[in-house]
Amino acid sequence: MADLFDRILMLRKSALFAHVSTEDLRVVAQELTEEMYFAGDRVFDIDEQGDHMYIVESGRVGVSLDPDPTARTFVAEIGPGECFGEMNIFDELPRSATVHVLADAKLLSLEKSKLRGLILRYPELSLGLLRGLSMRLRATNIAVNRK
Repeated sequence: MADLFDRILMLRKSALFAHVSTEDLRVVAQELTEEMYFAGDRVFDIDEQGDHMYIVESGRVGVSLDPDPTARTFVAEIGPGECFGEMNIFDELPRSATVHVLADAKLLSLEKSKLRGLILRYPELSLGLLRGLSMRLRATNIAVNRK
């Protein structure tokens, strides 16, 4: 298990948490749960209802938008320090993708109710998360416009 300092550094490097204060990252890091997955596993399937977001501590996962959850056509590969599954935490809609484990992975999960509780206790956390989401959206817009 990574120590608290390592988890804070990992969160700081992720696009979603990059604009969150160190003190708020500390409380988030304390709520993370470690989960192990093996190559070939699926973390979740498209159209499932979810209640966790994930940060890759080690390994790699692939994101597929194919309606068939067994399809292995990936629109993105996600590695250490990167997040996935956060959309469902905020919009409460079913999962928009299937996530396949490409290389044995240690994931840190954050449950929806824990994040919401943290946001209520530490409101500045939400502003940092909104900045992170906004920056990701801007980067996506730039990438789409370049194609």
